[in-house]
Amino acid sequence: MTSPLLTRRTVMRGALAAGAFPSAARGQAGRDPANQELTNVKIRITFNDLSMTATLYDNPSARDLITTLPLQLKIEDYGGNEKIVRLPRKLTEDGSGPFGNERPGDLCYFKPWGNLALFYDDYRWDGLIRLGRFDGGIEPLFVRGEYPVRIERI
Repeated sequence: MTSPLLTRRTVMRGALAAGAFPSAARGQAGRDPANQELTNVKIRITFNDLSMTATLYDNPSARDLITTLPLQLKIEDYGGNEKIVRLPRKLTEDGSGPFGNERPGDLCYFKPWGNLALFYDDYRWDGLIRLGRFDGGIEPLFVRGEYPVRIERI
């Protein structure tokens, strides 16, 4: 038989947890990989005297990317739909999962190899985490070749 004191404590703990749950649920809202919200955090990617900005999503991988900036690396062509930047270390994959609304202008993280993938054409790949979206045009990505690249928070 349960004592009344234990029952009251259990009820009080439950009430406190229920009061905290709605705010905890709101805090998780941006973590669904298919329904992420853009933040006000922006990065600049500069190569070949061209510059682009991207607005990042609120996810653990994008926050981890910010901790690595600024970076001086190399950007190169990969396939016919993207450019890649090989990062110096892998980013966290916490909170990652499939998303189905891929489109040109996405900035992604390729989990298996730890690269940034900058898409300028249609794509579909299960091993990606979407980090953000490019603001404005994506024309600089059409320039073929390999260049030094600087990535910084703005």
